[in-house]
Amino acid sequence: MPLIRDDLGLSYAEVGIVLAAPGFIGSALDPLIGAAADTARRRAVLLAGGFTFALSAALASASLGFWTLLLALLIGNPASGAFVSLAQATLMDLAPQRREPNMAWWTLAGSFGYVGGPVVVTVALWLGVGWRGALAGLAFVSLGLTLAARRLPYVFHRDGGSLVQNLAGSLRALRRREVLRWLALLEAADLLLDVLFYFLALYLVDVAGWSVVEAALGVAVWTGAGLVGDALLIPVLRFVRGAVYLRLSALGALVCYPFFLVAPGHWPKLVLLVALGLLNSGWYAIPKAGLYGSLPGQAGAAIALGGIMGLVGAAVPLAIGIAAQIAGLGPTMWALLAAPLMLLALTPRR
Repeated sequence: MPLIRDDLGLSYAEVGIVLAAPGFIGSALDPLIGAAADTARRRAVLLAGGFTFALSAALASASLGFWTLLLALLIGNPASGAFVSLAQATLMDLAPQRREPNMAWWTLAGSFGYVGGPVVVTVALWLGVGWRGALAGLAFVSLGLTLAARRLPYVFHRDGGSLVQNLAGSLRALRRREVLRWLALLEAADLLLDVLFYFLALYLVDVAGWSVVEAALGVAVWTGAGLVGDALLIPVLRFVRGAVYLRLSALGALVCYPFFLVAPGHWPKLVLLVALGLLNSGWYAIPKAGLYGSLPGQAGAAIALGGIMGLVGAAVPLAIGIAAQIAGLGPTMWALLAAPLMLLALTPRR
């Protein structure tokens, strides 16, 4: 993000808009995507999402300023949601009794993308093609993955209702306490997952005083530790319940994150980034599996409700961007400490 911001001349507020607005659009469309997940339209929606995301990445690589970049991301966010969310729903439907370990495997696969992203950008800089070349490459890779997805098995409820009926069923599920609990946990955990990812490089450059290359290394260290943590989570879940792991890791993050913000120098921050990357492993997989488990036979409802809550979560990057513009990014980063506090408060004990 520092490279894109500097190249296109974006302010903190514009960065917040670029990060938040696509999330609003994607979350608003997620209920329709979720309603389609429990019908025979699942395959068509998934493939359409993949092709559209490839187009979005190509458009982003050719961005000329704030508005062109925003347009590309407004297209890409809901497209990515359709492609990824329906693939995830299919995985959950194929083996309902293994939701938690399968979500751990899913998150591990996603971690390769988090780690690979900074590495790809670093290589692109070294080769001289910049962030635009990296996004153009992403467009080609996305196109290939979408073509390959045509061979995947698909599961849907042949006796499922219409889109309107499925949407109504999703809204009725909001009355259930366990559903609301897992939705809240997902949004809380995201503060030290995607939201931290969005602003980490900016924080390291603008607050900690690192160079762009050093910041890319810091992001790579954090995401690399997350990859290791996601790999370790799979055997850990054979012996420790997911809820117990969430509480223990949240307690560890509650200690490590403040030290990361106040630690001087490069090495102390890098060590604490490793600790944070290890600790927040499973913060997506376990609550997401819990949400699917609280909605048996309604994988589409899990997607739809995730989109509804995502409308709230999508405002967080915008709020942080505006707060950073007013009060500075350094003080604003303390707000992310709400993540471990909420995990400790909301994670079920049974």
